[in-house]
Amino acid sequence: MAICFGGSAHRLFQGDSAKTQSIESLLAGGSNIHRPGLEINAGDTALLCGVFMLSHTEFNPLVAALPSMMLSNLSRPGELHNLSGVARLMAEEIDRSSFGGDYIVERLLEVLCAEAIRAYIETVPQRETGWLRGIKDPVVGRAIAAVHSCPDMDWSVQRMAQGVAMSPSRFAARFSECVGDSPMAYVTKWRMNIACRELASTQKRVDQIAVEVGYESLAAFSRAFKKHVNVSPAMWRDQLRTKPNCP
Repeated sequence: MAICFGGSAHRLFQGDSAKTQSIESLLAGGSNIHRPGLEINAGDTALLCGVFMLSHTEFNPLVAALPSMMLSNLSRPGELHNLSGVARLMAEEIDRSSFGGDYIVERLLEVLCAEAIRAYIETVPQRETGWLRGIKDPVVGRAIAAVHSCPDMDWSVQRMAQGVAMSPSRFAARFSECVGDSPMAYVTKWRMNIACRELASTQKRVDQIAVEVGYESLAAFSRAFKKHVNVSPAMWRDQLRTKPNCP
């Protein structure tokens, strides 16, 4: 199974890739230019394609940690996932074409994506710097979980280090080595992620959101937001409202 995060254009081919045909033309009933001739003893190939939308991806550490193209072997067993089982359930539900099947398939597609991510996490090299290594580290993972649960806390390297019973200098070095960001840089990015979500999905005032993500003043929050997003919080919200909806 291949998942293209970000929706980048891609081609599927076996053998000669000189001639291409868009999936739209096949779905519209066009003739398959790659159909084997009568003289070729070819087996059947079935492609199951789907699309899912990701919301609030700005400064999302999980999305940033995923590759643009993720390949998963449905037949490979794993300790953390049941990818093959979910894929089989979805294929059976599509073939069944029963009442409510579309809803079930949509939910299974979400689970399939989650299972694919868990399968990918198993394959990430243990020493590869990034967020996935950070959450698997017993010390750094606890610190990340604490920041996620209480983004409004007055975080400092010393406070984060106290929470994992480690000296500030050793903790900061371990965090940076695992994640690739300093502890406080990660805190700021996580706060920006929450702020973007709140600005997009709620009608809360900007000063309310500033307090919820740990800033004592609206001015400090606005400076941090503009530094990372390049526009003010109010302008970012206005841009979302004027942006056309995706089909």
